[in-house]
Amino acid sequence: MLFGQSLFQSVLERLEQERSEEEDEAPAASAYRVRGFSTGFVAATMEGAIGSRHAERSYLDVLEDTPPPVPEEEPVMPDHLLRLLPEEIAEDLALSPSDGVARLNEKRRLFAKFNHPDGVHENFRDNATIRMTIANLMIDEALRRLDA
Repeated sequence: MLFGQSLFQSVLERLEQERSEEEDEAPAASAYRVRGFSTGFVAATMEGAIGSRHAERSYLDVLEDTPPPVPEEEPVMPDHLLRLLPEEIAEDLALSPSDGVARLNEKRRLFAKFNHPDGVHENFRDNATIRMTIANLMIDEALRRLDA
């Protein structure tokens, strides 16, 4: 408590005092303010008058320069994404009993590089998800066997 006031009240009083001092020092605001350029200013800087015909011609000129859109071809599913059986995925992973933790993690990363759902076309994501799920289960099981 400073002189019968709380610390908060004294801070508020000091802030009010500083604000009133700043207002006294600030110059008077001018009555006239430029808010933007008028259209007369823009037209005076352009060479020649801009009419609706000129704007339409410019728009059509741009359209003539753009090539027509090329229809996208339907993507073809890679063969490895058609292999959904656990036996086929195990063959693709080429897991062996001699694989250590580092080798299994490397196989997981390499498999994900070509089979992760985020890396394939959206039409093939279901197959990629199935392959990644089965592969992760197989690698996790191999890691559990190593720990045992």
